[in-house]
Amino acid sequence: MTTAPFNPPSRDRGNIAQSPPSAPPAGRSEGPRASSRLPRLFSRGGAGPRLRRRGGAAEEAEGAEPAGAAGVTAAADRARLRGEQQRHGPGGGGPSGLLGPHHLHPGLVRGELRRLLLRGRVLWSLPCQGKSFHAQFTEAQVIPCHWNTLSNLIMILPPIYGAIQTVKDGLEKRYTASYLAITVVGLGSWCFHMTLQYEMQLLDELPMIYSCCIFVYCMFESFKTKNTVNYHLIFILVLFSLIVTTVYLKVKEPIFHQVMYGLLVFALVLRSIYIVTWVYPWLRGLGYTSLGIFLMGFFLWNVDNIFCDSLRRFRTKVPPFVGVFTQLHAWWHILTGLGSYLHVLFSLYTRTLFLRYRPKVKFLLGMWPTILVEPPKKDI
Repeated sequence: MTTAPFNPPSRDRGNIAQSPPSAPPAGRSEGPRASSRLPRLFSRGGAGPRLRRRGGAAEEAEGAEPAGAAGVTAAADRARLRGEQQRHGPGGGGPSGLLGPHHLHPGLVRGELRRLLLRGRVLWSLPCQGKSFHAQFTEAQVIPCHWNTLSNLIMILPPIYGAIQTVKDGLEKRYTASYLAITVVGLGSWCFHMTLQYEMQLLDELPMIYSCCIFVYCMFESFKTKNTVNYHLIFILVLFSLIVTTVYLKVKEPIFHQVMYGLLVFALVLRSIYIVTWVYPWLRGLGYTSLGIFLMGFFLWNVDNIFCDSLRRFRTKVPPFVGVFTQLHAWWHILTGLGSYLHVLFSLYTRTLFLRYRPKVKFLLGMWPTILVEPPKKDI
């Protein structure tokens, strides 16, 4: 859901990714080249040759290239890899010094893989932590970051139910918008982790700003008469969203996005503390639970960013059902999705209490919290 650098393809990189492969020698078919390119580009072991980074250039570490079409293809691959290194410098270094696919621009990796996919050569997966680009190819998975993708369901389905319930209860539309905003964030995060494309990253990150603006409006308008509209606050929040969007599209700096998002969250925290301290102290449980769950997710997200490589190595040594619990970015999705959902419940509970409704927290299927609102009793 948030933010580590994932830059869009530049003009030069895009040309590398889209450059046509070298023409095969006469009498050779294209098929053998396609089937042999993947091991040469991305091999990390086995019988295929391995490429190591030495002095800023890719050299063949072991194995000999066969003659013929495969040899010509290998020479073309090495030339493309050397060109990529010359453009972006020798930085980085994969496990054991291997020149893995995470040292290439995603466009190059995707271009090769899509050609192979269209020919039915390979199924692929990109297990990733956060928004860094790691690649590993398997025989049974076709979605990049599948755990980070599926974990967004908690931000998609429950808020839809909450939005439907607010419409049934005849509550103000701002709370329907709050629920649907969480769903939009979940859909954007789903699309990003399923594709790892820059456009989808924007669909993940920018709705976080917009949804928080809706939350801020709801919290600061909790104690107004029913169906009133604060146009001044709406103007400020819309202007803030436009400025953040424009600057972020220009500078493409994740820190900027994090700071702007943090300012909105800080405003929500201060307002929530004010409500549970001086207005409705009996809502402390719900208010502090939503805040604590969100902060726990934020903590795990930072741990994941710092120890990403160590966690990936650990998962290769343990059974899959144990490795699931180390998918900390997926847990960040789950905890922040739940925390945001509970915050909307807290905001809605505060508002309906002020309007003299009779809100009650119920648990759907005995597990998932929802809020049911009964209209105020009429005076006889």
